[in-house]
Amino acid sequence: MSVSAAPLPPVRPNGPRRGATLARADVIEGMAKGMAVLESFDTQRQRLNATLAAERAGLSRAAARRHLLTLAHLGYLETDGSYYWLAPKVLRFSGTYLATSRLPRAVQPTLNRLAAQTRDSFSVAVLDGSEVVIIGRSGYEGRLASDAGPAPARVMAYGLHLGARLPAHATSTGRVMLAALSRPELNAWIKARLVAGSLPRLTLHTTTDTRQFKALLEQVRKQDHCVASQAHELGVHALAVPLRDLQGRTVAALNVVTSASRLEGPALAGELLPLLMDAARELRELL
Repeated sequence: MSVSAAPLPPVRPNGPRRGATLARADVIEGMAKGMAVLESFDTQRQRLNATLAAERAGLSRAAARRHLLTLAHLGYLETDGSYYWLAPKVLRFSGTYLATSRLPRAVQPTLNRLAAQTRDSFSVAVLDGSEVVIIGRSGYEGRLASDAGPAPARVMAYGLHLGARLPAHATSTGRVMLAALSRPELNAWIKARLVAGSLPRLTLHTTTDTRQFKALLEQVRKQDHCVASQAHELGVHALAVPLRDLQGRTVAALNVVTSASRLEGPALAGELLPLLMDAARELRELL
């Protein structure tokens, strides 16, 4: 992704409302159903037939089949005649967003500087439903083993990339974003995502009890940062801080993935946390 050298206009990620209530006459049902079918594909279900797509999109099998055929005809899906999977054309939307949206362009230079300065991996994520989406990232990968001299340890987080979606309740960035919600908004968010009475468990370290989770978010709110260790993936330790605009609204979260020892005591208070907080203040005028 290229970053423009021209001065950046203010970012207004909370501009046009998403999910606003519409009059029934203004809703294009066919488009909504088609998008539901397209969103049925994810990392757990990479290939779907008409029956599976119907179940996941809440449609009849006949309707799901017509949408699958249409999406394949338009080039957004590929098929072997029975099963369908996403085609590269779907990246047109994410690529255009990352190239033209103000928020990714605003944060990328700061992410690059932080990664070069510390040789850690940094990301910026936004909240989208039950997940956070990475819209900016940069990390130091170190020299290859074949290069001259000793190779620094790799610190890039496994499996993270632009556009990656991660569970909000189990990640540092997600918890920072959730801590910024009002109490009614948070209660509604938790209620909508309960599975068998608790939040989904991803590792032995995931907080799933709702009372404990609310207490955890209250601590994040008071501290204005979040340390999450192995809640989403074993071996992954991260620190996140909120990114606020000039009106004080939390519009994204900035995090660093590093070793567990650097997220404790003096290393946290004296190095990483001040670094992230300074970066957040630096970005505020652009958000």
